Amino acid sequence: MQVSDNSRGIAAMLVAMAGFIFNDAMVKLVSESLPLGQIMMVRGGISVVLLTCLCYVTGVFANLPVLKHRAVGWRMLGEMSATVLYLSALFQLPIANATAILQALPLVVTAAAAMFFRDPVGWRRWTAILVGFLGVLLIVRPGLSGFNAWSFVALGGVFFMAVRDLATRQLPKETPTLGVALLTMIGVSLLGGAMVLVHGWEPMNLKQLAYLFVASVFIIIGYIFIIAAMRTGEIVVVAPFRYSIVLWAILLGYLFWDEVPDLMTLLGTGVVVLTGVYTFMRERKLLAGIPRHSTPGAEK
Repeated sequence: MQVSDNSRGIAAMLVAMAGFIFNDAMVKLVSESLPLGQIMMVRGGISVVLLTCLCYVTGVFANLPVLKHRAVGWRMLGEMSATVLYLSALFQLPIANATAILQALPLVVTAAAAMFFRDPVGWRRWTAILVGFLGVLLIVRPGLSGFNAWSFVALGGVFFMAVRDLATRQLPKETPTLGVALLTMIGVSLLGGAMVLVHGWEPMNLKQLAYLFVASVFIIIGYIFIIAAMRTGEIVVVAPFRYSIVLWAILLGYLFWDEVPDLMTLLGTGVVVLTGVYTFMRERKLLAGIPRHSTPGAEK
């Protein structure tokens, strides 16, 4: 594993988190007037059209059999299951509590990568990830009174997110990223359509459609770059940079809803940033000190 591979993986993760949070901001702007299932279905329909065009232009459809790999199916299952479980829990939990549970994902992914893929994880990396998680807790500060049985549903969502990311890691090199993103979005769109059958459909105006169009662009960016992140760098190095989504959330909260972070939020943000920087610098130091005949990533 070269330094440039992990660097690209980290960069892809940062772009993915930005794409996801900007998508969330656009969705939040229309969430008061439209049901979630309708938002998912409309946004998903637009995204499917855009991704289909990209796949056609880049020649993805010329080699469709490569998308039949079992890892693609596992990834779709993970994404759809995570969506159902996490959103169901989010409706029943305070948002701070649900967000805190979601930040356990880097820990779950790192642990699973170490157990199943034998990725090297030393005590320094584990410490950095745990400290980063504590920094996130300083930001969201969940109250114990908000945790209930739905917390386990949210943890189920985190588990399936880990399944999605680990399945992404198993995709063959010849599997096109755009094709995987298209199949994933089709699955999520169908899920939104099923929710529409239950919760109904509300009339829409051009402003709402415009927000959802922008959201579809950002969700595509998120999907494409999260796949790239999981396929490029080592999971144990790339995963902690998921915490960057918290920084974007603070910025957008201020810009769109005049939410000014307090001292504890700023302190937690600093912890998150420093742990991410430490993880990257630790990787560079390890690789710089490894002889050419040694195994990359070995850490005591």
